[in-house]
Amino acid sequence: MTVTLKRQLDGFEKEQIIKQHGRKCFANGHEIPESEKVEFDHIRAFALNGASELNNIAPMCTRHNRQKGTLALFDFRAKLAIDEFFTRGDRLTLRDLLDYMKSEGRIDEFASPISVRENGDSVCIESYKGPQDFQTYVSPVTGWKYFYATLPIHLLDSDDAQDHSIGLQPRYLIADKVFQLFRHFQRNTVLQPSLGRIVDGHIRLFDGQHKAAAILWNGHTDIECKIFLDPDVRQLNETNISAHDKFAQTRFYSSIMVGKLGAQFGKDFEEYKNNEDGIAKSEDGFMRYLRNKDNLIAAQVNNRFRSYLYSSVLEMQENNLAKLVSSGNRRTREKPLTTDMLSKSLFTNFLYRQPLTANLASDDYRRDSEMQNMVSLMNMFYDLALHNYDPKAPRHDSQQRRLERIFGSKPMIAWAGILEDAICPTLGIFDSSERERPFLRVLTKYQDTQVKNLVNRLINWKRWDAPQGDEIDRISAANQNEVRDWYKEHGLTTGYLMGAPE
Repeated sequence: MTVTLKRQLDGFEKEQIIKQHGRKCFANGHEIPESEKVEFDHIRAFALNGASELNNIAPMCTRHNRQKGTLALFDFRAKLAIDEFFTRGDRLTLRDLLDYMKSEGRIDEFASPISVRENGDSVCIESYKGPQDFQTYVSPVTGWKYFYATLPIHLLDSDDAQDHSIGLQPRYLIADKVFQLFRHFQRNTVLQPSLGRIVDGHIRLFDGQHKAAAILWNGHTDIECKIFLDPDVRQLNETNISAHDKFAQTRFYSSIMVGKLGAQFGKDFEEYKNNEDGIAKSEDGFMRYLRNKDNLIAAQVNNRFRSYLYSSVLEMQENNLAKLVSSGNRRTREKPLTTDMLSKSLFTNFLYRQPLTANLASDDYRRDSEMQNMVSLMNMFYDLALHNYDPKAPRHDSQQRRLERIFGSKPMIAWAGILEDAICPTLGIFDSSERERPFLRVLTKYQDTQVKNLVNRLINWKRWDAPQGDEIDRISAANQNEVRDWYKEHGLTTGYLMGAPE
């Protein structure tokens, strides 16, 4: 018999719920210690027809019950799982989600191979689970054949580039969008099918991956699809990109940096990019949008934007130096660098810190290249020097003393300017406006090697190895101009970095 809740749970009812679920927090399944109070809440929300019955109540730990806020337990548990999935990276597609769900046991399989047999105005799709017949239609414009079907996930894959073949999936999954659609589909139907094509004996989806992801998170494994049988891949790709460009989606999110811009500024960026005002979208345009929307002064917006750039560089997975950057304002024994130190040295000299006016959907938008170049530079310092940093080494250790001399706050500010003066001409940059954005370009492997040679010369300057008590230790405490002048007077010059003897 189902017990309807019209009051607080009594002891017997709580025991029944714990007996059903175990003494485990419904949010992520962890054990609730005997020393901790068990709390209870609805699994399905009242707004989604969640009944006040014992079978719709589950135990929770105190921390998760507070953390979930107004979310129903079902939604909160899904949000935790979605957030965990997105910790895998910032360029995730439906393929990554399918891999994740298979590894977690949420689905049994995906991307099963198929065979296709056409017969007049129908097509037979056969997998190891047997054949299925579907009516086909023909586009009056292109002549392409296609069919509509609700397909099980074991037949589907994401249309990512693979095995040297072109992929038509132009975007990466966005965490907030997946979660919003997950909640939306609990009470609303899917209006448009996901789009896919048959290639190399597989059905691959290239549009509607957010819908498919949201459906999967709701525990359903059948996806409504429109599948093209044998389209012209190049024309289909151009059509796909054009369709998304119109609604400001595809190329925006093919950029790592624009994806980060959306994640950092959330709904404001969604509103801005979806504003069909006919004006090309840019970083500068978005910053002006924020100023007008929130009535902010330019300095406030610029500070937000610079913080976004810094965090974006440091959050890139391939940035090895980031592990040595303190999360606070002060360096520690384990984390000898701070964001403030980097902002006044490497970021100031090599990162263009003003919003770009280039169209976010155009090839002129080079922020991704700049970020990659920035990370490459930081990794050079890690590989050539800071990989040897040992927080447990005694302070008199010669190697650690050398690193302290190079990567102190004022030394970094001083030599970063000297390094920039060497890198710009090495890269053929002489125009003053271009010198403000030295890394806002695609660098060749040869140019990258040239930069590394300059960094190597900097790291191997002989004065860093001077004995303890050398004048270099005294000058490091002076103001940055004095430090820079002293370095130049003692051989750390642009010419030296470019190959001249000390």
